[in-house]
Amino acid sequence: MTALTLVGVSHHRAPIELRERVALDLGACRAMAQRLGGEAVVLSTCNRTEFYLAREEDAEEEAVAAVTELAGDRAADLAAALYRLRDEAAALHLFRVAAGLDSLVPGEGEILGQVRSAFDAGAPGPLLDHLFRQALHTGRRVRVETAIGESPASVPSAAAALAQQVFGELRGRRVLLLGAGKISEATARNLVSRGAEIAVVANRTISHGEDLARKLGARALALDAVAAELEYADVVVSATSAAGPVVSRETVVHALRARKGRPLLLVDLAVPRDLDPAINGLEGCFLYDVDDLKGVVEETLSGRRGEAASAESLVAEEAERFRDWHAALDVVPTIASLRALAEEIRDSELARAGGRLSETERRHVESVTSQILAKLLHLPTIRMKEAAAAADGVVYADVVRHLFGLGEEERRR
Repeated sequence: MTALTLVGVSHHRAPIELRERVALDLGACRAMAQRLGGEAVVLSTCNRTEFYLAREEDAEEEAVAAVTELAGDRAADLAAALYRLRDEAAALHLFRVAAGLDSLVPGEGEILGQVRSAFDAGAPGPLLDHLFRQALHTGRRVRVETAIGESPASVPSAAAALAQQVFGELRGRRVLLLGAGKISEATARNLVSRGAEIAVVANRTISHGEDLARKLGARALALDAVAAELEYADVVVSATSAAGPVVSRETVVHALRARKGRPLLLVDLAVPRDLDPAINGLEGCFLYDVDDLKGVVEETLSGRRGEAASAESLVAEEAERFRDWHAALDVVPTIASLRALAEEIRDSELARAGGRLSETERRHVESVTSQILAKLLHLPTIRMKEAAAAADGVVYADVVRHLFGLGEEERRR
């Protein structure tokens, strides 16, 4: 039986300084899946990095070695945070992820697109193809059949709420936006709705920054030109896809001299982090990352506990369906062999009787014998699949193979 293996690390057990060590962009996820060989999909978001493998043999150690290599000198810390799941437990976890139930913000919608992108970039075979398609189906069902995603708390809205807590009143506060992706835009719109002004959008690709700046009535800058803007900003929101910090402590120190004691709030929504963590030690600077937003998010979730329970029930139902499908894979070859044997016997007998039958009689006999085979094999097929779901499938399959001599003809050849 092909085993499903999941090895991963997430925000539940690993702080951001560890998660950023193993974070991969989509291209790196694709390359890692190819490197692992066989069936493999790698999912990496700001909250998690997970390796999904399907192998005949145990693939857990292979996945552990790959993710540990990414951690470098933090390998020991990573080992304590890793989780390992197999088969139905791994499927249930992925279905919860796709449904937004395992996110920092339960019900958030971005994760479903991230699961789709990981699937598209991976190297799935029959098992992972089925698994990820069912995960995407589960995520869509949760959004349609429950209200967990209605007006959800989100990281962007939590960032805006945090800014309002710090300043009290956001009207007239100037925001410097680093990055022009979906998270940056969503955070900017949440800040604007609370009265803030988006003054500057800085992005590595200036044309993308200009597009967002036009929407927000802001100026666009290249990402490497933000140092001069720190003097004037009240809030800095950063969500780029850079591989390392884009604003250093020294850059902020230089800007503080001209700020004359005005407080500066910096919100880092990127993984790996964009803003040097050492900034938090500077007087008058308040630096928050995605892990720091958990408390803000938690305050907004109490009204959606019932919807989360409904979603969990739906996800468990889908996981049970996957378990039954996965277990049935053990008996499928036996079912196929039994049907092939029956068809072989039927064809042989029809060929022997062929000279004694007219064309009309032959068609009638073929139709009748086909119906007989279908009805005769229907119940054994159902019973073997039911037994597979109850973990007795291999025993049933072995008995059927023995009784009908399935495979013996090939061995004699």
